[in-house]
Amino acid sequence: MNGRTLITRAALAAALLWPLPAFADFQGFINGLWPEAQKRGVPQSVFRQTFAGMTPEPKVVELTRKQPEFKSTSAQYLVKRVSQLRVDKGRAMAQQWSAVLDHIEATYGVDRHIVLSVWGNETNYGGYLGGHNAIRAMATLAYNGYRRDYFRKELLHALDILAQGHTSPENMVGSWAGAMGHTQFMPSSFKAYAVDITGDGRRDIWTTIPDALASTANYLKVHGWRPGEAWGYEVILPAGLHAAKGQTHTLADWQRRGVRRANGEKFPRPADQGRLLLPSGPNGPALLVLPNFRVIKRYNNSDNYALAIGYLADRIRGGGPFVTPWPLDQLLSQNERVEIQTRLNALGFAAGETDGALGPASRAAISAFQKATDTAVDGQPSPDVLERLRAAAKKR
Repeated sequence: MNGRTLITRAALAAALLWPLPAFADFQGFINGLWPEAQKRGVPQSVFRQTFAGMTPEPKVVELTRKQPEFKSTSAQYLVKRVSQLRVDKGRAMAQQWSAVLDHIEATYGVDRHIVLSVWGNETNYGGYLGGHNAIRAMATLAYNGYRRDYFRKELLHALDILAQGHTSPENMVGSWAGAMGHTQFMPSSFKAYAVDITGDGRRDIWTTIPDALASTANYLKVHGWRPGEAWGYEVILPAGLHAAKGQTHTLADWQRRGVRRANGEKFPRPADQGRLLLPSGPNGPALLVLPNFRVIKRYNNSDNYALAIGYLADRIRGGGPFVTPWPLDQLLSQNERVEIQTRLNALGFAAGETDGALGPASRAAISAFQKATDTAVDGQPSPDVLERLRAAAKKR
């Protein structure tokens, strides 16, 4: 979610204790919204059109009970969020929307690749906007008492959006929790940060891609994006460095301590402040994250999410994978490693024994498979490789 309140453990616990829905007086709940909607200036015709024939969506109620606590490692999260397929599509989108992104970058000062990365991570560049009628979803949640006050307020904000003519009820597509459009704004965030960059009088994040991308840039700008600064850098730490995770110094200070960029380049802005982040512990990639990393977290308050946004942005820009590999035991499950070997062997790429070890034979087989399928060749096992192997098996 962006500009949204995350589902906390406390909310999850409350959802698990939440009674089964009773939809007996749903229409009464809808009717009860009208006096407040009328006070806000919502025309009765808009109100009636929005709720005409509406019934609750039981699936939304079920989804509140199925929100798992987040258990993915950073490695698993990133390789799923930043697959080569998503990188390739992001680069294509960068070309397709280059003129729009030029204008957005000049107007808001936010790195175009970050904006593209948010789009890619939130809806796969518009490939899946959520599949729910946001009004119906929020009405169902509010009526059934799931964070009642919050979703009732968001529902009224959504009615304001409709009353102002930014979109129509049937276009208001989003997630089960009401996050909407190409870059997934809750109605309150839409009202605060969405913009009409096309000048047609509507802030349309559902069907007008320039508005959606510009709204994301505006959101990040308002929350403190620093133009010209990176989100972070992968670094190599010197042996024996005594620096606790979370320590912050200027990049010049880190460099004096022996820290260097993993790609061998110099820090372009030595005076910028960087905080040490070790997302998978001492055996995985090390990063210095900058204030813009915190700004990304205003979209979704998760280090993994911010890492995915920054990493995908760098890959779309033309950067390579992390120099330091993720620990294999944090990247793929044992069953997934065995499946890679099994599928490689079945497709004629000699991966050796199916023991999940993924040694030199398996990595050579992965490289051969990547070369044969015209994808980036690195020989590294990943969920992206597994996804492509499964797709290749279906084509046989």
